Amino acid sequence: MKTVLISGGGIAGTALAHLLRRQGFAPTVVELAPGPRRGGQAVDIRGVALDVIGRMGLTEQVRAVRTRMRGMSVLDGDGTEVHRSTEETFSSGRLDSEDVELLREDLVAILAERVADEAEFVWGDAVTGLREDEHGVHVTFRHAQPRTFDLVVGADGLHSRVRRLAFGPEEQYLNHLGMHVAIFGADNFLGLEDWQVWQRDGDAGYGIYPVRGNSELRVTFGWASEEPAVRDADEARARVAERMAALRWETPRLLEALHRAPDFYADEMAQVRMDRWSAGRAVLVGDAGYCASPLSGQGTSLALVGAHLLADELGRAAAAGEGHRAAFERYEERMRPFVALNQALATENPGGPASEESVEKAKNAISLDR
Repeated sequence: MKTVLISGGGIAGTALAHLLRRQGFAPTVVELAPGPRRGGQAVDIRGVALDVIGRMGLTEQVRAVRTRMRGMSVLDGDGTEVHRSTEETFSSGRLDSEDVELLREDLVAILAERVADEAEFVWGDAVTGLREDEHGVHVTFRHAQPRTFDLVVGADGLHSRVRRLAFGPEEQYLNHLGMHVAIFGADNFLGLEDWQVWQRDGDAGYGIYPVRGNSELRVTFGWASEEPAVRDADEARARVAERMAALRWETPRLLEALHRAPDFYADEMAQVRMDRWSAGRAVLVGDAGYCASPLSGQGTSLALVGAHLLADELGRAAAAGEGHRAAFERYEERMRPFVALNQALATENPGGPASEESVEKAKNAISLDR
């Protein structure tokens, strides 16, 4: 049985582990966090990605934890409502769509539970080195002893370690979109009930929506800046507070919650663009290879579809007695047009949502079957 190391225990990595096991591979997942990551924003599963969820037998579980928004309000800088909708929200699109919006942490938990008995998980560790020869990839870790795997997959996000080790510095592949984002959770001190609120003034703004039966909030701050992201958490919090300070309404209380939040996350909005997603026995999936940025609304769907196609092609190659190179080539050939259309969603209308026509075209522009 061929062994596959997957770096990253998020959506792409856990989905791929399950799908590879179905194809007869032995997956090992290494994740820097001590367990499935908590926090994060609501994510969308759209179009063909829903078919992936269906083939994994997870449709009922996913729909059971979907968000239940009734609509949204858009506010000006002083907190006065300037627009209201009960037909759509900025986070999920039309409320009558078959698409599913749910918390990222809920989807990760569902996937992790499904694959728990199918893959080896190494928590609290990370890949530090890759050396390939005719026998496989010799991998070193921050804590664990070195091991050798037949294949290595980078499913470790925008700042992928596998990508850096196998392809070179991330500066070669990251394309900054001129925006930054910060996400965190808070108590529902606004009393929102299945209702989103969005405020924008100038080049900064935020979105707020309730989760967990309206007991908590998820807050997303966004602002325009060409500066590189800050990795130190305290420095990042200070930068976010500085950028948001000019906003009014409930901003002071939101900034208080920001400094208390244990699940604070901040980064630049960027896309990953690469001429190839494989190098020898290493290959990339999800944000590591083709991040479209949260502006596209399609990152989760790209991760799920990419995991399905990669596992499918590796399984086909194994059944036909072919090597991994043939599988990687076919995976890229099938996936690249889908990636291109979905990355374009983030750049079609800078500062605003892509057109409904573009979204519908992009989310279904691929077949899971050859």
